[in-house]
Amino acid sequence: MKKHIVFYDAQCPFCFYVKKTFRTFDWLHQIKWVAVQETEGTGKYPYLEGRNTLDEIHMLTKGGEVKQGFETIRKLLLSLPLFTVIGILLSFPGVDRIGSPLYRWFSDHRHQWFGRYDLPRYA
Repeated sequence: MKKHIVFYDAQCPFCFYVKKTFRTFDWLHQIKWVAVQETEGTGKYPYLEGRNTLDEIHMLTKGGEVKQGFETIRKLLLSLPLFTVIGILLSFPGVDRIGSPLYRWFSDHRHQWFGRYDLPRYA
């Protein structure tokens, strides 16, 4: 596999903005973005079955690992040269004990704060 594949909610304005921002800094073209709405029922991504991909961002790494939530954000930051230092800091032991619950709390409230698009946005 040549790129990480990141699965995002294309009806979430915040998620769309994060994707757009990360794409700007993906100078080495290491990340492919796929809307969760495009994966449902295709059978193309069997490793996502049974996972709540609308609640947490998911990633299939170049190495074939499936990551979700905080782990995905950390891996994304490590993959982007400008944000590598932040990714390294988030990799220190124990950081995930704070980062994971904080990610889940934010994810649970994002639609209250940012709303939801009626139709997915893919651009």
